[in-house]
Amino acid sequence: MPRRLIAHLDMDAFYASVELLRYPELRGRAVVIGGSRDHAPELLADGTRRFATLRRYAGRGVVTTATYEARAFGVHSAMGMMRAARLAPDAVLLPVDFEQYRAYSRRFKAAVRAVAPLVEDRGIDEIYVDLTDLPGAQADAGRAAGRALKDAVREATGLTCSVAVTPNKLLAKLCSEFDKPDGLTLLNADEVPARVWPLPASRINGIGPKASAKLAALGIVTIGELAAADPALLVERFGPATGAWLHEAAHGRDERPVVTFREPKAVSRETTFERDLHAVRDRAELSAIFTGLCEKLAADLQRKGYAARGIGIKLRYDDFRIVTRDATLPAPTADARAIRRAAGACLKRVDLTRRLRLIGVRAGALARLADLVAPLAPTDAEAATPAAHEPIGEYSLPLFDDAS
Repeated sequence: MPRRLIAHLDMDAFYASVELLRYPELRGRAVVIGGSRDHAPELLADGTRRFATLRRYAGRGVVTTATYEARAFGVHSAMGMMRAARLAPDAVLLPVDFEQYRAYSRRFKAAVRAVAPLVEDRGIDEIYVDLTDLPGAQADAGRAAGRALKDAVREATGLTCSVAVTPNKLLAKLCSEFDKPDGLTLLNADEVPARVWPLPASRINGIGPKASAKLAALGIVTIGELAAADPALLVERFGPATGAWLHEAAHGRDERPVVTFREPKAVSRETTFERDLHAVRDRAELSAIFTGLCEKLAADLQRKGYAARGIGIKLRYDDFRIVTRDATLPAPTADARAIRRAAGACLKRVDLTRRLRLIGVRAGALARLADLVAPLAPTDAEAATPAAHEPIGEYSLPLFDDAS
């Protein structure tokens, strides 16, 4: 029986790298991605560009990603932009362009599938690839196959990626960080004690801050210390399922297959505002944002071939509290107007007196469009309803086309 060869391919600073293709003059500089369209480069009369920097940034945004030069200053994804400005005031600030990133994501994944078809999609910038039965992969433990994946990605996109080939998904995910950027790492099961056990336990995907703190309280900091821990103690402190998984993970054991297709559970769109917005004083701006989110969510559903029977909203207030509300529709839909109407019903059930930092829309209880026999469009009565402002609570926000 051939040994399992599972690769994890992770694009290097993906969003930032895509932007460097567009603005090659920024190569080698600290660049932060996360600004709004107001931070787009200005084309000057001489053909050069003027770029915004973090030094003059003011707002509540967060860093989406950063180049490795910016990371050297301590800037990282999910960091508040104002803090990033203190760490790297001269870093270039660029707006986020998700349409461009998704286009490059599709391109690199298509290139990988042309080399090795057994691919598990794990997000916009990472995938797992089963190389076990790929011709020639067993001869060199997947080294040539890993190089072929990297070459295919570079040829298709001009971007670099890091690849790890190991016996399973858990180790591949961990090891793809070893030699970033543009790395190729191979690891056999017998190398786990030497190369994996010295690492912090938090490096294992699935061990978050809370679990790390609980482990530290037990005197367990490294993966090796976790591997040496009494399994009964882990079960006692973390429960049967998690305790057993921690023991197995620390020993580098993972039997999960590469799943080439997985039905999505939900599709969502959300945005964090540059400044806190109020439902009354900023209703026009909120209207445009919310309308855009609902329309993009509908487009996502249609592109993926799904309709949703569950529609929900997510709000984050200025005090960082998060609230969600959900509604169930009588029939699945992928229509933007129906989604906006359902989301509006959810908005009526939340407090809109506080300022908002974030708003999002979510579609759940998905069904495949191909499995539905009726067209997913508004009814004749709905289509005939004139556009109007829908009341939300005691306010009237122009967020929806249809009257309630």
